[in-house]
Amino acid sequence: MISINNLTFEIGSRALYDDANWHIKPGDKVGLIGANGTGKSTLLKIIVGEYTPTSGTVSMAKDLKIGYLNQDLLSYHSEKNIVQVAMEAFERQNQLHAEIEDLLQKLETDYSDDILNKLSDKQMEFEALDGYNIEFRANEILAGLGFSEEEQKRPLATFSGGWRMRVMLARILLQTPDILLLDEPTNHMDLPSIKWLENYLGSFEGAIIIVSHDRYFLDKIINKTVESRKGKLTLYAGNYSFYLEEKSLREELQGNQFKNQQAKIKQEEKLIERFRSKASKAKMVQSRIKALDRMEKISDVDDDNPEVNFSFKFSKPSGRHVVTLENISKSYPNIEILRNADGLIEKGDKIALIGANGKGKSTLLRIVADDDSEFTGTTVKGHNVSQTFFAQHQLEALHLENSILQELQNFAPKHTETEIRSILGCFLFTGDDVFKKIKVLSGGEKSRVALAKALTADANFLVLDEPTNHLDMASVNILIQALQQYEGTLIVVSHDRYFLDHVANKIWYIEEKDIKEYPGTYEEYEAWSSKRVTKPAAAEKKEEKPKAEKKAKPVLTDDSKAQLQKKNKELAQLEAQIATAEKEVNQLEAALATEAVFSDAEKLKTATREYNSSKAAWEQLQTRWEQLAEEIMELEG
Repeated sequence: MISINNLTFEIGSRALYDDANWHIKPGDKVGLIGANGTGKSTLLKIIVGEYTPTSGTVSMAKDLKIGYLNQDLLSYHSEKNIVQVAMEAFERQNQLHAEIEDLLQKLETDYSDDILNKLSDKQMEFEALDGYNIEFRANEILAGLGFSEEEQKRPLATFSGGWRMRVMLARILLQTPDILLLDEPTNHMDLPSIKWLENYLGSFEGAIIIVSHDRYFLDKIINKTVESRKGKLTLYAGNYSFYLEEKSLREELQGNQFKNQQAKIKQEEKLIERFRSKASKAKMVQSRIKALDRMEKISDVDDDNPEVNFSFKFSKPSGRHVVTLENISKSYPNIEILRNADGLIEKGDKIALIGANGKGKSTLLRIVADDDSEFTGTTVKGHNVSQTFFAQHQLEALHLENSILQELQNFAPKHTETEIRSILGCFLFTGDDVFKKIKVLSGGEKSRVALAKALTADANFLVLDEPTNHLDMASVNILIQALQQYEGTLIVVSHDRYFLDHVANKIWYIEEKDIKEYPGTYEEYEAWSSKRVTKPAAAEKKEEKPKAEKKAKPVLTDDSKAQLQKKNKELAQLEAQIATAEKEVNQLEAALATEAVFSDAEKLKTATREYNSSKAAWEQLQTRWEQLAEEIMELEG
């Protein structure tokens, strides 16, 4: 079908591909994977002829029909409604339809056999091409991708970028190509649309090449995996999960071969060194030197899966109740999102907020984060809650003249440069990359900087809106590790099911304009949800809902109220004392580092005694604060 032979592609002095080979066969469903910057999207553009290889060939049949979805299609502009845009896929049918309409108009005044014969021929061809069903097929695919009947009547220009991309995908699918090239097709899709696309592609008869960071999506569709790495294309005969297992086995074998070869090389080098000075062994020595030079060296295994080697800390734990939502109602023109909805986020909750686009996920997230004030009802932040909010619009808050390193150092001065470089490395900023100015970064790179900032904040409550956008699989794994270690509370919106399944311990979704809760992981929710959907409506009504019961607030006696007021007052005083004590400890610590003190034994002894005394007092205040906070939480219930 498509044959890539000895492909080399260079950008400046860098070779993205170096003598790479790949043969794509009919029916192949391939996941093209690799770290960001390894040339996956570039390879798709080489295949469709947008880029020309430096050397090597890409050959295919002349009549091969390719459907290519990429992010450049976002620039397509049209005032036609989206059904009409999708139907542009039917080029010949549309041409025939126009010709038939023209002939029908002529037939009003010209009844000649010539007109009648032409009309008959055109109508027969139109019917043979299933022309009478093309609008139905366009409606069906657009509905599957999440467009309501009313939305299908709207012009393409009125939709946001993510929704326009879905229309472009619909148009490509309607072309029924021999091979589909899909570059991040699930970007900006909600979970129902991703599942629909999985089912559609599962029954697609042609070949498919998918570039995606969604491993669950890949596992559902692909039967082969090709890894783009170090200029080569390596084939694995299975889906993404198979690739992980097979790669691990290959690396284990490679690692053993490397160790054995290194041991052999050392042995040969010792032998050469031992007999180098003996004339009688000169021939043997030269022979072994040449053999070593000719030996094909085996590389050691590179670690492509770094582990988190820093921890996300916050200085103060929150109270038991982090956010309480009461009687929340929220509407937009012509749509009601929430009506008298209640919700409770408790300390330690890691909540995935899921659902179809348009159901209010982002709206609810903004209400939780105090980023939306246009609603009725109340939101109450609990005791000692410190929050950080990550969303794509946070990119605007980055300081363009700062380097990446400066941006994080200014935001998180308590972190060392080593810690900051470590977190930046997780988000693909290594070596001299950290000195790049924010203003020269792409949108995806800015997004990664903003996410890195969010994770270095001194916050015990994280609110995250699509944090995995623009991250490759290795970076998603790092983020998962970080959030699994995080001891605070979080709520996240994401369409990456692997990410949600490894992070969340509760699921929130909006149903019947209320906030519903499932007390378990995303995988458990999916299993419960699939059974729930297949049950008859009557049985569903009887089914016990998984939403956690709202806990009644404890009724405080006058004595309890007085105690609570007294303890809260003492807590506020303690916080002021702790701040003063911490300042004093820092000053004494700085004094210990001055030459005037550490070069004078007597001064150093006195300064050390004062520092130890102040630090002990500071720690004692902190211990009392924690005890008092627990007592307050007990009284609050």
